[in-house]
Amino acid sequence: MSIFRKLGWFFKEEKKHYIIGVLSLMVVAIVQLVPPKVIGIIIDKIAEDRVDLNSVLLWVGLLLLSAVAQYTFRFIWRTNIWGSAARLERSLRRQLFQHFTQMDHLFYQKFRTGDLMAHATNDLSAIQNVAGAGILTFADSIITGGMTIIAMIIFVDWRLTLIALIPLPLLAVASRVLGSKLHNAFRSSQAAFSDINDKAQESITGMKVIKTFGQEKEDIAEFNTKVNQAIKKNGRVNFLEALFDPTITIIIGLSYVLTMIVGGQFILKDVVTVGQLVTFVSYIGMLVWPMFAIGRLFNVLERGNASYDRVSDLLREKTHIVETFNARKSPAKGSISIDIEAFIYPNAEVAALKNINVTINEGDVLGIVGKTGAGKTTLLKLLMREYDNYEGNITFDKDDIKHYTLDALLQSIGYVPQDHFLFSMNIADNIRFSDPMLSQEKVEEAADLAAIHQDIEQFTEGYETMVGERGVSLSGGQKQRISIARALITNPELLILDDALSAVDAKTEEGILSKLKQHRQNKTTIITAHRLSSVMHAQEILVLDEGRITERGTHEQLLAAKGWYQKMWEKQQLEAKIEGGDQ
Repeated sequence: MSIFRKLGWFFKEEKKHYIIGVLSLMVVAIVQLVPPKVIGIIIDKIAEDRVDLNSVLLWVGLLLLSAVAQYTFRFIWRTNIWGSAARLERSLRRQLFQHFTQMDHLFYQKFRTGDLMAHATNDLSAIQNVAGAGILTFADSIITGGMTIIAMIIFVDWRLTLIALIPLPLLAVASRVLGSKLHNAFRSSQAAFSDINDKAQESITGMKVIKTFGQEKEDIAEFNTKVNQAIKKNGRVNFLEALFDPTITIIIGLSYVLTMIVGGQFILKDVVTVGQLVTFVSYIGMLVWPMFAIGRLFNVLERGNASYDRVSDLLREKTHIVETFNARKSPAKGSISIDIEAFIYPNAEVAALKNINVTINEGDVLGIVGKTGAGKTTLLKLLMREYDNYEGNITFDKDDIKHYTLDALLQSIGYVPQDHFLFSMNIADNIRFSDPMLSQEKVEEAADLAAIHQDIEQFTEGYETMVGERGVSLSGGQKQRISIARALITNPELLILDDALSAVDAKTEEGILSKLKQHRQNKTTIITAHRLSSVMHAQEILVLDEGRITERGTHEQLLAAKGWYQKMWEKQQLEAKIEGGDQ
């Protein structure tokens, strides 16, 4: 029952609707007592040979009135109780999704996509059932059961009622034992469902790689293993659930046996009439639903309790990126200064960055190059506040970036990541994603800057072309340039291209960089790249190796230094000549 306490905040909000629903349930429970009583009266009248047309019409009319009343009040409780349950699901979905949008990089490293999807689907449905089926079953079992027992005492005999109820305490014992085991079993079952979700999402996303390496059979085998594990754990849940109904059936059966034995004796002694015994047996039949409802109630509550704990654990997760009190809300602009003594990733032992010092004047271009894993992307993550646990400071317009609100900082930054992500919408909407109200003219201007406008014009549906999930219908270079257009459309104070020109040819790259130089004369740009031609026109170029700056200067200065940069430049120039010769 602890789940009701946990959802107390919601029941207070929906108090009016639940009161109306429960009162309607109470009316239905009272009205349901009429038909068995009427049937008993009619049987006694038949036994006494006192039946006439007027009395039959009266009792039939009362039965019809009872049916109409039950229909009306059932409609009222359904709309109020189920309506409230739907509002709980809506509220929790909003909370959960908003929570997802506020979480940082560490959160998404800790939780898998499939697990988060399971929280947002199965778990929320189980919680909704508590507010709907749970409340209904709880109230209905108590009200219907209580009213029926009272009717048995008033309309028949209190001694017979007590005798019939003797087996019922066994139900409480069985429910307590099975309920505790069901809670643990269902939590384990939900975790298994999360594993299946995660595996399915991963396999679908990486299907091209799976097929390329011929791993279909192995992947299916791994998926089947997870499914079998889930079935095994669900089997445990189903086994425990299945024990409820037979237990209740046995208990109700014992009540019937005691009733028939004792009731027969009472008829012989003229304590009750035949009609009263028929009414009493009908009332025992009405107790079957409350008894079964109690079994279902424990099932619903334990499922909901386990799911609520899982969702609550998720909502208690805190982002490590915290805005300071009275943080600056005006857009970040101006020169950028980076002074990082050391940065170590959580749970890592070796510093990913060390002794990084650089100033980027407003309107300048900074190039960052180095081997894979040198720390280029890590530096950009700090600049965008994906991590705050570094020694040193980063300032934007002489203010520490930690003193800006996240909106003020990030809205001033246009970022094109290495992994280009496009949404399942048309090209125009992908480009204007940061501001859906931007005009088509702005969209085409950004596309032209990114050298993708002509490609789009050649599509049958032009800018209305649907890109498919994650841009599956486009080439790597097209996705890359659309991502660049999306970053450029707001004309950000700082444009970050994180190896964002790797999928385009050298001629296209040169065209894009030339347009950016003209268009962004007063705006700052940071370019990380493996291809050195991407950064050769930068005001300063940093060469990183194992998180440290090993070389710095202009393109000409670095060539003259005859270090890693000069060797890599000659190597890439030679590769370009060979490729040109092959063509």
